Amino acid sequence: MAKKKKSIMNKIGVLAFLVGFAIALVVAAISPLALTDSWIMVLAVLGLIVGLLNIADHEVTTYLIASVSFIIAAWAFMASIDGWNFLETFMHAIIVFTAPGALVVSFKALYAVAKD
Repeated sequence: MAKKKKSIMNKIGVLAFLVGFAIALVVAAISPLALTDSWIMVLAVLGLIVGLLNIADHEVTTYLIASVSFIIAAWAFMASIDGWNFLETFMHAIIVFTAPGALVVSFKALYAVAKD
């Protein structure tokens, strides 16, 4: 029973990742000048879901290194493409989507270290 529950949660996490990426792409195409507060909230919540449901204990280090590297690279790329509104908004949306997942996974890692 526990394996089936884990499988369902994992599928929700994967779905949240795909939906978040798709929303970032669509929002950038629809509104290339800026993200609205509503879209930021949706992307942040989906990012939290990904971090909570999709990252197993043995994946924490890899996920954190990848997500921090990705956020820094996306931020640098966003800063270097001044005037390319679609790409700037897409990079901003991806950062908003990725950061909450990294935050919750890093908190889980800190808790795991601190509890011992």
